[in-house]
Amino acid sequence: MKTYTYTEKKDTRSGFGAGLAELGRTNPNVVALCADLIGSLKMDQFIKENPERFFQIGIAEANMMGIAAGLTVGGKIPFTGTFANFSTGRVYDQIRQSIAYSGKNVKICASHAGITLGEDGATHQILEDIGLMKMLPGMVVINPCDYNQTKAATIAIADYNGPVYLRFGRPSVPIFTPADQKFEIGKAIQLTEGTDVTIVATGHLVWEALEASKALHEKGIAAEVINIHTIKPLDEEAILTSVAKTGCIVTCEEHNYLGGLGESVARTLALNNPTPQEFVATNDTFGESGTPAQLMKKYGLDSEAIITKVEAVLKRK
Repeated sequence: MKTYTYTEKKDTRSGFGAGLAELGRTNPNVVALCADLIGSLKMDQFIKENPERFFQIGIAEANMMGIAAGLTVGGKIPFTGTFANFSTGRVYDQIRQSIAYSGKNVKICASHAGITLGEDGATHQILEDIGLMKMLPGMVVINPCDYNQTKAATIAIADYNGPVYLRFGRPSVPIFTPADQKFEIGKAIQLTEGTDVTIVATGHLVWEALEASKALHEKGIAAEVINIHTIKPLDEEAILTSVAKTGCIVTCEEHNYLGGLGESVARTLALNNPTPQEFVATNDTFGESGTPAQLMKKYGLDSEAIITKVEAVLKRK
């Protein structure tokens, strides 16, 4: 089987910062807005090189979304930056009314997503944001897996005309995708081939899925791992092609099972090819304070949890 290794770990938010800086050099219409979290969003280099194209809004996230919507009218491509909790829950009305409803070309860039925010605790660990954003008509939802893919996604969404939600995180995670990758919105990436079970994963859970697939291989179970970096629009063809071969599926996400990737996959299967499915996700709960590794283990989001779910779904084939 194909295996993946890494030589470096890096936070995905730094991938966003690198991508934004590159856009600053190549696309004069890109502007950036931040809600008093420049360092956390890694926007420093963009600001250093393009001070006239940056707007510090302060702790006024609703105003930031309204300003971003207005900037699109003049042909600008605004990238907003704050924590995922404040990028979605706090400003949902503004996003719905001012951005999604009129299809404004705003890129909502959200850091510190999911439970791996860690020690800041439940109030900041949003686990509902994918659901909130994917329910908005016309909103693209992207959740890349590592530094390189986050950088590539950041650059790619500038060329897409319409609202986008880009989700990334705080902890350092393995870099295992190529630095020169082409990012295609809505196009899943098959990482390993297998005939026994399909594992589709998004964000930080992609690496955990690869680790699980190696352990499963040693048990004689051939897992097909697919990186679903775009949750909406979902690459239904990739999913259906895989489950037609394997006959069962496990979905993996750092998000509540309600409203996330797993539900989108379940809908696709129900309409096209009903298939046994197990969910690796948080179980209708808030998080708590702890290290990312501690929380991933406690809430069943690590490679061991994936293996357990694979073994469960294989019994249902």
